[in-house]
Amino acid sequence: MARVPLLSLRGISKRYGTLQALSDVDLEVVHGEVLALVGDNGAGKSTLIKAIAGVSAPDSGVIAWEGRPVELRRPRDAQQLGIATVYQDLALCESLDVVANLYLGRELRRFGTLREVEMERRSRALLERLSVRLPSLRIPVLSLSGGQRQAVAIARSLIGDPKLVLLDEPTAALGLEQSSQTLDLIRRLREQGHAVVVISHNLDDVQAVADRVAVLRLGRNNGVFEAKYTTQEQITAAITGSHPMAVTLQQSLLPRGLPEQDAVDAAYRYLPAHAGVGGDWFDVIPLSGARVALVVGDVVGHGLHAAATMGRLRTAVHNFSALDLAPDELLTHLDDVVSRIDQEETAGGMEGAIIGATCLYAIYDPVSRRCRLARAGHLPAVLVHPDGTVEIPDTPVGPPLGLRGMPFTTAELEVPEGAQLVLYTDGLVEARTRDIDIGLDLLRAALSHADRSPEETCRAVLEELLPHRPEDDVALLVARTRALPADRVAEWVVPPDPAAVAESRAAATAQLRRWDLELLEPGTELVLSELVTNAIRHAAGPIRVRLLFDRSLICEVSDGSSTSPRLRQASSTDEGGRGLFLVAQIAERWGTRYTDTGKVIWAEQNLP
Repeated sequence: MARVPLLSLRGISKRYGTLQALSDVDLEVVHGEVLALVGDNGAGKSTLIKAIAGVSAPDSGVIAWEGRPVELRRPRDAQQLGIATVYQDLALCESLDVVANLYLGRELRRFGTLREVEMERRSRALLERLSVRLPSLRIPVLSLSGGQRQAVAIARSLIGDPKLVLLDEPTAALGLEQSSQTLDLIRRLREQGHAVVVISHNLDDVQAVADRVAVLRLGRNNGVFEAKYTTQEQITAAITGSHPMAVTLQQSLLPRGLPEQDAVDAAYRYLPAHAGVGGDWFDVIPLSGARVALVVGDVVGHGLHAAATMGRLRTAVHNFSALDLAPDELLTHLDDVVSRIDQEETAGGMEGAIIGATCLYAIYDPVSRRCRLARAGHLPAVLVHPDGTVEIPDTPVGPPLGLRGMPFTTAELEVPEGAQLVLYTDGLVEARTRDIDIGLDLLRAALSHADRSPEETCRAVLEELLPHRPEDDVALLVARTRALPADRVAEWVVPPDPAAVAESRAAATAQLRRWDLELLEPGTELVLSELVTNAIRHAAGPIRVRLLFDRSLICEVSDGSSTSPRLRQASSTDEGGRGLFLVAQIAERWGTRYTDTGKVIWAEQNLP
């Protein structure tokens, strides 16, 4: 199952009079990470923190805590969930001592009497756990240094054992030594399992302590970066909006998230090279029959041309996947696209602009638990079994894209439920100072922990294999497979007899009632009547019906013919020809896919 973020914000907007402070801001915080929130003055950072802290509710959007939508109308709402906030002014009573500040407003009492000894004991234990050293717990905080006062404020936020700590400019007023101590304290919070969101203008501090960096600009999202693999120049460009054209183009062409589907639990990373953006890309594409396509590709080179070519190839893959082509057929069509691009650019005086392109295209079926894949000059996928065994399946490799005329081959693997399929580009395992075989060995070692989620696997692989400034860009896609339970699949053979249409309707109705989907009975009966009737009248070979209960209700009718029905507008004098029109009106989506033995006509209906 996908790991649920600790905090998830979707579409957060906030207006103060004529000022639009936030516009459709998204943010995710996971357990045990340090997320830095950066941006110029007026970018919306404080407004977003106030929304999370329950100080100022957003005008629109959804805030979810551990997957459950919540409303944060007051600071107490956030505190009860486990969200603590330390503002820049710290809000300490300087005339009171450390213990009194730590327990201000939540003093320990017994029969109305303050438990001074117990509060001091707990205060000492808390500060020792955080490795905070103070001259005394019984001196006014006014006599402490700025760094020590910051430590007291952070320690006070932990009294209620929060899961998330929000820190507003924790090092802004501190010197170098005190800032270093505060950053060490933030690291200890992470080590002890707390998630931390840090607002800071100091990018040195951000890169020293953060796992990820989220950038706001003019109240909008402007990028989320892996701190370890991102330069200050890249973060500054996102803050100021001065992205080079190639960066802007590439970010607009790469996926901004993963589509909803239930075949795999997926996570990904894309890291640009230090030399500039490149042509690596990845995709997760839902297909008919509850299947999913997993794609990685690489256009050789860097800069604007590589990014633009990557976008063209990625679009082509989406279009070809909509035709439900087999992996080898899809790569054949993609090979033609690359050849045409090369010819166009050669004719336009850009000879040699495309040095090469590679791609791996895989289709996973959660019903059969089998994966079909083909690759064009690309490195092989890695299969991590549920027991932690790491395997690089022996799959045939075709030539790189653009050579034309050379065939590609589809390989088929049986993939256990809960296994991980890992697709990647060569920048992950190959470097000037490291042979590719060594890189693959390192990848195997990094993947040998089957208990990790795909998100954790992505993070571990990058930490193990990549330097701080990779020479080539890297795309990494990790997908943990799921299986559609057998009780959510129903199929039967239909004899080539018109009387079998009614029998199929009855069988489908009975199955829908077992699934508590009675509301879909009328539409399903009409869809099956049309598709089964067409198969009996016009097709050949065995006819089968299959119902899948997934994110939608999928009705499939397969036969041995390769002729596909065509939707058309029937005239007023036609006696027939309206069946597929009705199917298209009832179904959310419908289409045809070809198999080795014929074709499948499918239709999806949304669940009630």
